[in-house]
Amino acid sequence: MKVLGIESTCDETACALVCDGREILSNVVSSQINLHEQYGGVVPELACRRHIDVILPVLNECLKQAEVKKEEIDLIAVANGPGLIGALLIGLNTAKALALGLGKPLVGVNHVEAHLYAALMSRPEPVQFPCLGVVLSGGHTTLLKIETLGRYTLISETVDDAIGEAFDKAAKILDLPYPGGPRIEALAKEGNPLRYPLKPGRVKGQPLHFSFSGLKTGVLYAARGQNGQAVQEMRAQDKADLAASFQRVALKDIFDKTVAAAELTGCHTLVFGGGVTHNRALRALFETESPHLQCLWPGPGLSLDNGAMIAGLGYHKFLENGAASLDLDAITRIPF
Repeated sequence: MKVLGIESTCDETACALVCDGREILSNVVSSQINLHEQYGGVVPELACRRHIDVILPVLNECLKQAEVKKEEIDLIAVANGPGLIGALLIGLNTAKALALGLGKPLVGVNHVEAHLYAALMSRPEPVQFPCLGVVLSGGHTTLLKIETLGRYTLISETVDDAIGEAFDKAAKILDLPYPGGPRIEALAKEGNPLRYPLKPGRVKGQPLHFSFSGLKTGVLYAARGQNGQAVQEMRAQDKADLAASFQRVALKDIFDKTVAAAELTGCHTLVFGGGVTHNRALRALFETESPHLQCLWPGPGLSLDNGAMIAGLGYHKFLENGAASLDLDAITRIPF
């Protein structure tokens, strides 16, 4: 079954063709980094306009690379949430138009759930459930017990900033370009991670929940003083040390709570999803400090938002639940 996956939840416009939920025939992504870099973050109105401009060229390139005609598509899967409402509607209405015009079935996919599936579709053999899902992205920091595909139990989540958002804000404080994650990671390699005594966030009564706002404030005070006004510009080494200290504390917080959640749920396999999982320091931390746990990471090109994960999961959703109605709605928030 050839499945077309369409992703437009935030600032990537993506289309992919995947066969039987696993074999990626094409995976085309149009990034908007250059558009939003000058603002230090995603501007929703600009993101929506760019989606309109590029979604059909991205779709055509996807079909071209896969050497598949649009009439040969068997199923259309689209991310219908969570995400920015305007961005979601562009991808969703494109998918509905294709489904109606081609007479093909349509299925909606949870974008966050698809991030976890990205790691599963990278595996040559099926994974044994239950697993612990670890979603680390610009909009989400969530731990879930995965009973099986489509069945989840929420363990914990962030009460304020997501981890990717925290990286972006810390980078902005340090006058680093957007997106902040790769910039912080690169600069941290040159710094002393023990230089600044930053502390992870704690949520009263919820020891596995995440909070990154206090850590972000700690970076602000270290960089600019308690009044938020720098007396003098930070030296390059100071910035590197602060970036390294921030990354150490943020990643160690994720590690500690993830391992604790794995012990609580009895899960020995961790399934990672989201753009922050591309961080090499994060991967090294888990692989070095928790060798007793099996860590499944997204394959190349599957960490950031992409259409392949939507198409892959959409295949399984269709087999389980059948096609969705053309009245399928865009949903900005989807609780687990």
